[in-house]
Amino acid sequence: MVKRSLQASSPGIQQAKRAFARKGWTQENLAGEVGLKTRQSVWRFFTGQPVDRQVFQELCSILDLDWREIAIDPPAEFPEPEEITSALAVDIDNLVRQVRSQRQHKIQDQCGTLQLLNISRPVKIDDLYINVNILEEIPSQQWLELADLQRFTPKEFDRVGLGEVSQTQIVGVKAIEIYSKLRVLGKPGAGKTTFLQHLAIRCNQGSFATNRVPIFVSLRDFADESRAVGELSLLSYIFEDFRSSGVSDLSVLKTLLQEGRVLLLLDGLDEVLDQDCKGVVNEIRRFSEKYQKNLFVVTCRTASKALSLRRFTDVEMAPFTQDQIVAFAQKWFTALTKTTFQAGQEQAVQFTQQLGLPENIPFRRLVVTPLFLHLACWVFYHQGKFPTKRSEFYKQCLELLLSKWDETKGIERDEMYHGFLLPQKLKLLSQIATVTFEQGSYFFEQQAVEQHIGEYIRNLPNVAIEPEELQLDSEGILKAIELQHGLLAERVQGIFSFCDQVFQEYFTARKIVASYNLQASDRALEQLVSHVTDPRWREIFLLTVAMLRSADSLMQLMKQEIDAIAAQDPYLQKFLTWASQKSLAAPPQPAATRAFYLALAQAPHIAPHFALACTLDQDIFLDAALDHLVMECTTSFKPNSAITCIDALNSMLAITLDPELQQALHQLKDQLPNAKQSRETLGNWWQTNYPAWLEQLKAAIVKHRHIQHDWHFSLEQQKVLQGYYDANQLLLDCLNSNCGVTTAVRQEIKAALLLPQKELEEREWSGVTRNDRTVSEN
Repeated sequence: MVKRSLQASSPGIQQAKRAFARKGWTQENLAGEVGLKTRQSVWRFFTGQPVDRQVFQELCSILDLDWREIAIDPPAEFPEPEEITSALAVDIDNLVRQVRSQRQHKIQDQCGTLQLLNISRPVKIDDLYINVNILEEIPSQQWLELADLQRFTPKEFDRVGLGEVSQTQIVGVKAIEIYSKLRVLGKPGAGKTTFLQHLAIRCNQGSFATNRVPIFVSLRDFADESRAVGELSLLSYIFEDFRSSGVSDLSVLKTLLQEGRVLLLLDGLDEVLDQDCKGVVNEIRRFSEKYQKNLFVVTCRTASKALSLRRFTDVEMAPFTQDQIVAFAQKWFTALTKTTFQAGQEQAVQFTQQLGLPENIPFRRLVVTPLFLHLACWVFYHQGKFPTKRSEFYKQCLELLLSKWDETKGIERDEMYHGFLLPQKLKLLSQIATVTFEQGSYFFEQQAVEQHIGEYIRNLPNVAIEPEELQLDSEGILKAIELQHGLLAERVQGIFSFCDQVFQEYFTARKIVASYNLQASDRALEQLVSHVTDPRWREIFLLTVAMLRSADSLMQLMKQEIDAIAAQDPYLQKFLTWASQKSLAAPPQPAATRAFYLALAQAPHIAPHFALACTLDQDIFLDAALDHLVMECTTSFKPNSAITCIDALNSMLAITLDPELQQALHQLKDQLPNAKQSRETLGNWWQTNYPAWLEQLKAAIVKHRHIQHDWHFSLEQQKVLQGYYDANQLLLDCLNSNCGVTTAVRQEIKAALLLPQKELEEREWSGVTRNDRTVSEN
């Protein structure tokens, strides 16, 4: 007779107590892990009394003990006669083929299509799916100090891992072959469900796990139905699914499970409500240990990794590589657009080419997940380009993460925001982003972000919370933001960041705009423009100017702040005056001309990079060529390089229209020695005459073209000048960003770009005079 209960031996009890002490649990904790409502069976276990054999085995398993070493007179096995008889009577390979055949249409209907956001029809999974990669090391499970992370620059700041730190990746299907029990983690929209659907379809088609029967289970549906019927049993739930496919014999399912012929795909552990979660986790543990010969794959959001599945290996979905982005775009534009195959391929090429442009780097950083890549393809398809206002695209992404994504999948979350509406969530995230960004923190400790959340809660109206309760609420809200939306992510143990730097920047800009609108004053904008020379704030300016209904005030404040950068340095003012005078000879784009000479003076001999400006203006082309001439002659300070200077002078003589400059250049050319002379003769001339000859060349250029001034900027002045130049470039980029700036302000700013302080004051005075005259005439 088969034993229905087991007892622990005296040595086994001592071994179990030591294992229990290492866990640091109470008996209530252990009972909960096993799924028991009381600790009575746990007490009986530790006192050597009979315990139900399944409970006994589960307790030993959770304590990492071999139940046979703990029990008194353990039996070899616990056979179930009817199942053994069934297994012996059936050819298992034929049974697998038969069941797969009967369930083929069921799996195809269940997993063969995708329902995509903004797409009104189902899409065949094979038309869009591309092979995904898996990270075997979970970044958020690493132990690093905050100081270790701060060394990453914004360019290295990665959306999924830690900057450009290389991590070993393997093909997703390969991971299933390596690990028989796998939990696949991933951020929202990382493609976890689609990956499981792909595995089910491939197994159904016989191209993967060919000797197994695929079973796909939505854990949310399993939990809901189990709650309704009052029974939490994966075996019963799967059998009901089998019955709907015409497999009505329970022994068939048990035989497949006992023989290890099932590929069980359990999707969405994070989607199970809190009230059901522990029971579902325990059922997965029991089921996977009872039928351990099978392949098990569970998906779960990374933030829910605390829901541990013992003896499961955790991996994480890797971000898309460039090759995967290209492959996805090719499939997307071919399958989802109402065009020919050729037209779809052409649009996919345009998409990937434009995605690679420098101005679209923020988009490139986001589209490493299937969700955002799909959205980017959808926007590009309808607009034929990436949005000029990136803030609108970011807004759509946030709407997806904050509400639409769960709504699209029909997921109900446990309410952890205490009734927070969408505007309140946005305000909270904006506050966290602004404080951390102003501190220069891309990464921040968990305690710090919980403190920011607590400060926000404390300032809500009609809220009176005790400190301990406030701390618990802050922890819960942080976990909800990470789990439900993925906007804050734990990068390594205890250290968080926004899931993508662009969202930290977007929320910071949003806070500035909201403060400006609320205060009805320029205070928020004045605080922003104080950062106009800080490259880290560049994207904040571009986003803010795009989100403002009217950007006139911001543009004018930026112009004032930029003009003040070099206002107090007489030498820099002298330089700006020279650039202004040069520009007056080259209308109708004096501002562009001033910018050219400013750059030329800062970094001599870069004239070849100004091809476009040179083609628009002959004088600029001439000055660029003269600067290049000096470069050639200066770098050719060698006895055998006379021919280099002669060739450069000949090129200049061919394009110089000024007769006096031509005559000066001819005279300089005649002074050069014949390149065919002996090396000794050339060496003597170069040593004796070349320095004076080069000075004559520079003097001629100064006299006739008023360039090649020997500007002696100190290191501090060079730094100021570079900041001034970059800030003006930012101002121009803001003006050209399709923002809400009136024509009058736009023209006023462009006309006054890069002017010295004296000319700015004259323009301001003349403007005031004109206004006074207009008032008096009226």
